[in-house]
This record gives sequence, C-alpha cells and structure tokens, in this order.
Amino acid sequence: MEMQYFKEYSPALGREMECKVYGHGGRPMLYIPCQDGRFFDFEDFHMADTLAPWIESGRLMVMSIDTLDKETWSDTNGDPYWRIRRYEQWLHYIVDEAVPKLRYLSRERNGWDDLPGVIAFGCSLGATHAVNLYLRRPDIFCGCLALSGIYTAHYGFGDYMDELVYMNSPVDYMRNFPEDHPYMELYRNQKAVICCGQGAWEQPDTTWMLKRIFEAKNIPVWVDLWGRDVKHDWDWWYKQAVYYMPYILG
Repeated sequence: MEMQYFKEYSPALGREMECKVYGHGGRPMLYIPCQDGRFFDFEDFHMADTLAPWIESGRLMVMSIDTLDKETWSDTNGDPYWRIRRYEQWLHYIVDEAVPKLRYLSRERNGWDDLPGVIAFGCSLGATHAVNLYLRRPDIFCGCLALSGIYTAHYGFGDYMDELVYMNSPVDYMRNFPEDHPYMELYRNQKAVICCGQGAWEQPDTTWMLKRIFEAKNIPVWVDLWGRDVKHDWDWWYKQAVYYMPYILG
C-alpha cells in the first residue's frame, strides 16, 4: 500500500498539523480519528488493513488527519465559548487546507478533470465530526460513513448554547433546516450512511433522532441501527466499514 506522510503549518490553527495519505488512486476519503485521536490511528487500529482491498485496488485514497478534541469537545472544564471557536478553526483547517490537499493529490494521481467530492469517514466522535462536516458542507463532502457517533453538541458542551454550538449540533440544526435550502438537492443525490449499534457503550439516541428528521424531510441518508449485541468497539466498526463500503463507492 502506498503511503505519504505530511507535516505542515496550518494558518487556520496557528500550529503544525500532521496527516498521512494511503493509496495511489481512487475516490478521496477523509478519515477522522476517534476522540482525542491522532492521524496514525487509522493505521495503528487496523482500519487501513480493513480498507486495504479498496485502497490497494486503486478505488480509494484515504487521508487520515489529527483531531483537535483535547482543545474542543473533550476539554469540558474549559470555557465553552472559546472551545467551540477553536473547533470552528479546526473545521476551517479541514475545509480550506486538508481537503484541498487531498483533492489535489487525488486529481494528480487519477488524472481527473472533474473531481468528485470527498467522503467523510469516522467512528465514535470521529463519526460526529464526519456527519457535521457532511451536513454543513455537502458541496465539498459528497458522501459520509459515520459509525457510532453522537449527534448533539450537548455531548461536548453541556448546557452551553450559542450560535456556533448550534451550528455544530446536527440534531438541532437539521430539525430546523429549511426545505428550500439548496443543500437539500445535494443531500438527496449523494450517499451517506449513519450506523450505530445498540449494545455495550453505544448511545444510539441521537442516531434515532436523525433518522426521524431525515425521514420527515425526505433526505435519503441510510440510517442503520444494528442489534443489541453490537458494541462500541473496533471489531464491529471493521465489519460495518466492509459492509457499507460497496454502497458508498458504488
């Protein structure tokens, strides 16, 4: 499997950020690690091995990035006003720096003139971020695979609410999402999967909420609840990733 490592200064974050790209061609995918995770988790926790059939066959090129959770969602003793603004800076890093780099590498390797959008992928809190990115910017993210996420900002910010917290809480902003918004057409013509188990350590409540919201608004996201034996753990995420990948890439 071809791999490339990068360490570059991020103007959006005012610090150096690391990432790694896996694959020599195919659809571009952004992998967001689990809570407080690092870019090397994609490899160290064997998700790279799980997706190897698609990566090595040239159907998928994955960029794994660093989270900023320790300064944002996980820092529950910090000032939520500044934490959510730091999170917004991280989103700008993704949209303005990481994704353009991934798209450039993908275009260069594939020789595509009209490059498709990027697929957002994550597990646990990485799934939370992936869904938020997809729903906020479906013009950039053409697909999403989210496994075992929590889709309310209450998880990281408690009872604090301002306009930026609201903008990063999918069950809140999608509940009030206007029917005539131009993003509706994108949602209805792209492929996204949100999956959660119902076993140990899983918290499927907000997945159920999104399912009902999408159904009411006729948004065809595949929201899938697995059984009560399905735990919040890597073994199940490997199975789910393999199960949904043909649909996401199809």
